[in-house]
Formats: sequence, C-alpha cells, structure tokens
Amino acid sequence: PLDGKGLRIGIVQARFNEDITNALAQACKGELESLGVAASDIEHVTVPGALEVATALQALAERGGFQALIALGCIIRGETYHFELVANESGASVSRVALDYRLPIANAILTTENHAQAEARQIEKGRDAAQVAVEMAQLLARLA
Repeated sequence: PLDGKGLRIGIVQARFNEDITNALAQACKGELESLGVAASDIEHVTVPGALEVATALQALAERGGFQALIALGCIIRGETYHFELVANESGASVSRVALDYRLPIANAILTTENHAQAEARQIEKGRDAAQVAVEMAQLLARLA
C-alpha cells in the first residue's frame, strides 16, 4: 500500500497548454493528499514550458529535502519538428536530473497528437504521477 505520510514532494508544472497542465496538477496534488502527503509538504512551482521543467527540478534537487519530484507538462504535436525536439529533450533532461541526484522523478509530461488526447489523459496521468512519486520514494528509502 502506498503511504505518503512524512514525504516532501516537489512538483514542477509547465504553463504551456495550461488548461491541461492545471488539470494535471490538480489531479496530482489531490492524489498526493489522498495518499497521506500533507498539503504543506507539497511544493508546487511553475515554469514557462516543458524544456524549462528540468532546470527547476534540478534547483529543487540541489536544495534538498525532497523524497521525490514530479514533472508535469503537455506537448501537443504540431506541423513542425519542434514537437520531437521538445518531447525528446524534456524527457531526457528529466531522466538526467533523476539519475544525477538519485532522486525519483515521476515524469507526467504528456506527449500527444492533439488536444483531445491530452484532455483524455490529464486526470489519470496526474494521479499516476503522484502514485509513482510515493511508490519510488518508499522504494528508495527501503533500498538505502
């Protein structure tokens, strides 16, 4: 069973496609609280877009005091190569921060073909990110 009591969790939310990322954040924070994470132990910051998420995650990791972090964003395919660039770079950067700091990061930066697909995933993926963060924080505490 997932138990978030006593965990401090940081959330970094990209504002681009803000209607989707706001829903992701709301679902994520709600699920964290339902898992026992105190609202006062959730730090939520926003950044302009998906490419800026990793920089804020890195700053939170460097500051310390978190058992897990969560990346929230939404990248919707357009007509140019920009989608692939942002999707690939943001994903790789989030993973690099997690590995460099040995800190679990639940990556819920959605990559979808269209707005409808993003809307269909926003609540479920927000909740999933919260569950992953708590589960991985528990696992790393056991492995330490």
